[in-house]
Amino acid sequence: MIGVDEMVERFRAGDPDAIREVYRRHAGAVFTVARSITNDRELAADVLQQVFVKAWRAAAGFDGSRDLAPWLYAIARRTAIDAIRKEHRPTQGGHEPEVESVVHTMSFERTWEVHEVRRAIDELPDTEREVVRLSHLEGMTHEQIAGRLDVPMGTVKSRSSRAHKRLAAALRHLRDESPDPANQTELRTVETDEDT
Repeated sequence: MIGVDEMVERFRAGDPDAIREVYRRHAGAVFTVARSITNDRELAADVLQQVFVKAWRAAAGFDGSRDLAPWLYAIARRTAIDAIRKEHRPTQGGHEPEVESVVHTMSFERTWEVHEVRRAIDELPDTEREVVRLSHLEGMTHEQIAGRLDVPMGTVKSRSSRAHKRLAAALRHLRDESPDPANQTELRTVETDEDT
């Protein structure tokens, strides 16, 4: 894997491998920025592609002493706002009044946290990730999850417990970096039986 400094220098020089590596490392967070602004998965995917084309074209002018991520997020934010405005433009000659689009954006810090949580969940083993998804995204109880997955309740509880322990460890850096303890999100760990 390319080191960060070498990657940035090669990116600025237009090296295709470095450009692919920048995309690999930052596409998830850039997509999260775009999605938080556009509130539309398909439009956010278009913005993602535009961001990396713009970044590639502007790479030679990037100041290598700066951090690459905020630069990419700024491009993503501007591109997403432009995409929203373009979506609201009349397509054929009419004189519709201009409407200011209200754009609700998350801070870069919050966007990064969301990206890190999604990344940590994606890295869970399949069985644990499914329990987390059903519990937190679909709001199912352990009993409902056991019925859906056709496994004993103890299995669901132990998978949930292991998943939350892994997530707490993987996301510790977010808690450690948070300036305000009142804003810290604690991952609940459920004491359970082992798999049955």
